[in-house]
Amino acid sequence: MNFLVESISRFGRPLTNSLIKLGFACRFLLAILRHSATALLRPHLTLREIWFAGVLSVLIITVSGLFVGMVLALQGYDTLQRFGASSSLGILVALSLVRELGPVVAGLLFASRAGSAITAEIGLMKTTEQLAAMEMMAVNPIARVVAPRFWGGVISMPLLAAIFSAMGILGGYLIGVQLLGLDSGSFWSQMQGAVDFRLDVMNGVIKSVFFGVAVSLIAVFEGYDAPPTAEGISSATTRTVVTSALTILALDFILTAFMFRGV
Repeated sequence: MNFLVESISRFGRPLTNSLIKLGFACRFLLAILRHSATALLRPHLTLREIWFAGVLSVLIITVSGLFVGMVLALQGYDTLQRFGASSSLGILVALSLVRELGPVVAGLLFASRAGSAITAEIGLMKTTEQLAAMEMMAVNPIARVVAPRFWGGVISMPLLAAIFSAMGILGGYLIGVQLLGLDSGSFWSQMQGAVDFRLDVMNGVIKSVFFGVAVSLIAVFEGYDAPPTAEGISSATTRTVVTSALTILALDFILTAFMFRGV
């Protein structure tokens, strides 16, 4: 009997710890929202974080989007050709990128580059007692450090997803029209006729906003909660990338079920 209780306790402990941490993260989000007005009254702080999290991520987003679109066009053309529907390549590329690949892959790249950097930066500020020094000077670190980084990530994420999708469509055009010889007019007209702005584009934007909130919250929380050691910052950075990736994939499934399947 004792063995059974110990086994249940051993397996239940990680779940309990995860639920406790989720509760702290929700309370942390409420603190960010409570101090957001103070942070947004100093727009230069948020603009600096948009530059750091968004603009500096444009290069990797652009190159990745271009290659993903090119691969998608090659794979899609091979499949569509078997059914005599190769002229529908533009539709396949556009819907795949706008609905799914654009928000999801851009979110994963955003978490890897900007999310991990935000966690490391806040964790280092905690380790070097810069956050404690702010509190001693009556400066709230949530309003001064955390909230601008959170909103910088939330604003940057949809813009990066849009750039990713646009570059992916360009990559699909280069492969489909310039390399494989599809008709350019058919490529663009079929894409224009099949992609619905509200159903496809806006739902993709809504997804990217959710991903931006999730990744930004995980990044700032892990940095603020990191033990003030080199190992603590390293572990927090790893947790940010792993947790963000799993959260994005889980959110993508839930949002897709509600948006496109009417669950």
